[in-house]
Amino acid sequence: MPASPPLPSVLFVCVHNAGRSQMAAGFLRHLAGDRVEVRSAGSAPGDGVNPSAVAAMAELGIDISDQRPKVLTPETARASDYIITMGCGDACPYFPGKTYLDWQLDDPAGQGVEAVRPIRDEIRTLIEGLIAEIDAKKA
Repeated sequence: MPASPPLPSVLFVCVHNAGRSQMAAGFLRHLAGDRVEVRSAGSAPGDGVNPSAVAAMAELGIDISDQRPKVLTPETARASDYIITMGCGDACPYFPGKTYLDWQLDDPAGQGVEAVRPIRDEIRTLIEGLIAEIDAKKA
């Protein structure tokens, strides 16, 4: 029996890996299940995940409270099929052969949950489109 192809992998990158990238990773894990390998990292990781992002995701039944900001490494980027940047500027690495998407999203840092909800909802829409793209490539 032939081995199954490796799972497509997605890396979400923002500066602090505390808000946008954590919400995106949470949505992708929740909506795609075990069909996609999910990673997130930051060019200058924060001390913890933004509490407003945690609260906004919890409203939808998605728990990201156990996540921790991680530093972006070349190895993590190389191991990913999709690299989705969210405002990390020149700190984002470039590796040939990867699919790059740059999502222009407001930074939820220092914002209350009311301000984070529209960012969260925009991320969900982007994630749904990403899943459709990944599924279409596998078909």
